[in-house]
Amino acid sequence: MNKALRQAVIAGNWKMNKTRPEAKALIEELKPMVANAKVGVVICVPFTNLETALEATKGSNIKVGAENCHWAKSGAFTGEISAPMLAEMGVEYVVLGHSERRQYFGETDVTVNRRVRAALDAGLKPIICVGETLEHREANITEMVVGVQTKAALEGVTAEELKNIIIAYEPVWAIGTGKTATAEQANEVCKYVRDVVAKLYSKEAADGLTIQYGGSMNAKNAAELVAQPDVDGGLIGGASLKAPDFTEIVRAACQG
Repeated sequence: MNKALRQAVIAGNWKMNKTRPEAKALIEELKPMVANAKVGVVICVPFTNLETALEATKGSNIKVGAENCHWAKSGAFTGEISAPMLAEMGVEYVVLGHSERRQYFGETDVTVNRRVRAALDAGLKPIICVGETLEHREANITEMVVGVQTKAALEGVTAEELKNIIIAYEPVWAIGTGKTATAEQANEVCKYVRDVVAKLYSKEAADGLTIQYGGSMNAKNAAELVAQPDVDGGLIGGASLKAPDFTEIVRAACQG
């Protein structure tokens, strides 16, 4: 990572885990462990844990994010949560376009872009996920797939708004499987995303963009991954549910 040009961010994606008491306990354990971190620290929690997380993180360096939001401000969308609802609570970040949302809940490049627009309009900071499947990688079309996802997600986003966006490269084949892209593979795609952004905006805009790696980063492989020049931290799944493991990743990013 290049800390002179952009901030490194370690964001935990809790997915569908933790009751409110469990969330509070994890956050209280985590707070002193990451208190002096020189990188951004974010926890993206289930909707039911947002109030708990916001209260527990008050006065700390930990920022709170949601795991999704709808594109409409309000309306007949049973079971959905809007970006203004999250912003009103005090939520700062929101994960959008995660591969699990694309795979299980019908997210498309178009709906991801609509959610990005809604999040930005509400003052939220989107963490936009892009990534290829194993079939895509084996067919040597990783760059095509990731490029299309990146361009689609950023449609209508201004250079000024880009400053509030994080992109997370998450190879679908490495999420929750125990498999991890090599540090070189991760950096190669993160750099490609940065090149795409440079063509859409400018080299300066691309250099300032935080691009995370999101494919099974853990306490053991974090240091090697974040040492890569274009990997600016991580979007962490399973390891974010254990304070010591998450802290180790944060420490690796501080040193990277």
